[in-house]
Formats: sequence, structure tokens, C-alpha cells
Amino acid sequence: MSATWDILKVISDPTRVRLLALLQHEELAVAEMQDILGMAQSRISSQLAILRQAGLVADRREGKKSFYSSVAQADPAQNALVKAACNAAAGDPALVEDRENLDRVLARRRQQSEAYFNLIAGKLGKNHCPGRSWEAIGHLALRLTPAITIADLGAGEGLISQLLARRAERVWCIDNSPRMVEVGTELAKRNKLANLAYKLGDIEDVPLPDKSVDLAILSQALHHAQHPQKAVGEAWRILRPGGRLLVLDLKAHTFEKARELYSDVWLGFQENVLHGFLKKAGFQQVEVSVVAREPMEPFFETLLASGTKA
Repeated sequence: MSATWDILKVISDPTRVRLLALLQHEELAVAEMQDILGMAQSRISSQLAILRQAGLVADRREGKKSFYSSVAQADPAQNALVKAACNAAAGDPALVEDRENLDRVLARRRQQSEAYFNLIAGKLGKNHCPGRSWEAIGHLALRLTPAITIADLGAGEGLISQLLARRAERVWCIDNSPRMVEVGTELAKRNKLANLAYKLGDIEDVPLPDKSVDLAILSQALHHAQHPQKAVGEAWRILRPGGRLLVLDLKAHTFEKARELYSDVWLGFQENVLHGFLKKAGFQQVEVSVVAREPMEPFFETLLASGTKA
């Protein structure tokens, strides 16, 4: 269904316009849309099916959950129709309330993630952490260059950075958990690492200037990002020309409990997806490979990706 008249028919329904307006702001799970709109799942699912058939939304599965996002049309005129419908209805009380509820749902996402990492601050590594193995960290360490400025994005307590700071010129640890930043700062002082500093911040909005570091690291952090592509783009922004990004993360898996146990947003990534994140951000000489396989269920595999900023 691609004709302009067919698009007009689809966006003539108020519920579908409300869904399109939401999905233009954020990818959402069906349960989240239920919460925002206060509607039954059957009603939302049936309207999403129509929007998907029209090519206006796309869905993807992560374990047992389905997520939906808006899709731009190839025809600019059809894009203009959808945008005009959403803009025209933006002042409607229902859509105003939808946006407020969306902000609440997104805030709850962030709070759940922050609460988990605040809880385990000071304990990280004492219990099982998917993909966090000395084998994988060793592969990453072999590719490091001394006497450079490094940004460890989503650093947690900064296990890797505590090691790197002994040889690097400067290491910045960025994490969105206040407690993690406190614990890491205390460790740096205890280990007399004056060149190791912690900053509270999000990997999707890194509190560092453009072109300020030589090496950026995302170690088991990307699957906690709401928007992984944006996080990789931030790494590109803060790197100097010739700088390098290293990513350690889980290969795509089906261990659904990771969401509850480890506050994971994504159940890992396929190699080609991780490769695509780096290429889209502008990195060159991109390589992705499996560097570790855990021998016990659920048999997590770890990917190492690297790319250079030209």
C-alpha cells in the first residue's frame, strides 16, 4: 500500500495518528504503548498491523518482546502527509497527554537501569556478568596504545580504566550511575591514579569535547544503550582524526532473563549489525569478530569490534 490516497485512509484514524506521533519520537514496545495510551493490547496491535502493512512502521523482536518504530516513506509527499497529520493533531489533549506519558515511560526506563547499576556498584564482577571475561578483556588490551588519551564509555567502576591509567596519558570514565562514579573515583584515589577521572554522563551524550581523545572504549556498555547507533556516533565525535573505537559486547542471544538480571536493553548484537553501527557513524577499517565463548549455559559469546576515524 503506497498510493497517496491509501496513506490518507490510514492516517484518517485518530488512534493510528497517536501511534505514529509516539513512534516518531521513540521506538516502543507494545506494553509501553499500552501504558501510554491506556488502551487494550488487542486494539493497539490491530492498529499497528495496519500501519505496518502500509509501510509506515516497522517491527523487530528482542526475545519475547516486539518493538515498533516509524518508517520514512520513499515518496516525500507521503512523508509530508504523515508529518502534517501528526503536527495538526499535536495540540489535541489526547496527544499532549500521550507525550507526557511517553516522557514518564522513558524516565522509568532510565531509572530502572540506574537503579540496577547503583545497586551493584562496588560488587560488579563478584557475580556473573554476561560477556565480562578476562579472555575478552585480554583481547582488548592487546590492541591498546600507551601514552594516549582514552575515554571508557559506560565504564562502571572502571575495571579496564584502572589498568589502562597506569600507562595512558589520561583516562576518562563516563557512566550514568552516580554511585558507580563515586566508587570509581574512590578506587582511583586509593590506587593513586591522578590521570584517571570519572564523569557522570550518558554514552549517548558524552560530556567530553569534540576530537578530545585518541581511543574510545565501549566495553559491555552498548547493549545497555537505548540508541546504540547514537552511542557509537558519540564515540566518533569525541575521537581525534586517526583515533580508534573498540567495542566489546555480547553477540545476539536469546537469554530473555538478561533484561531482568542485568538491566539489558538489547539481547546482544549480530556481527553485521555491530559492523553497520560503526560504518554508519563514519568509521573505517571496521572489523568485528567473536573473541570469547562461555562454556556454560546460556553460552554467551563476546564480540570485539574496532574502527578508525579517518
